[in-house]
Amino acid sequence: MDIELPRIIAEYFDADIGGSAEAVSRCFIESAVVKDEGNTYIGSKAIRDWKAASSRKYTYTVEPVAIATEEERIVVTSHLVGDFPGSPVDLRYFFDLAGGKIAQLEIMI
Repeated sequence: MDIELPRIIAEYFDADIGGSAEAVSRCFIESAVVKDEGNTYIGSKAIRDWKAASSRKYTYTVEPVAIATEEERIVVTSHLVGDFPGSPVDLRYFFDLAGGKIAQLEIMI
């Protein structure tokens, strides 16, 4: 990654690149919320299951290319290339942090 990300966000992308749903889920607080592709996942188990399912469904690479702050959220724009419809695409990841972990993540085009 060529941009400076907060530690837990860098850990999230490293875990995602590594394909580990368990490592991804450890980046979140227990009651975290993820919103992706019109679905909402609440809690560590649901987040782990979401990441495991998406990793089985698609093969992709993700590269964070920009970081900004909007209101209280950290926004990371990432370039994704893979075997999913619409590839390649730049997605925006909206992170809310709490206690050094991710409390909420919303992924949008």
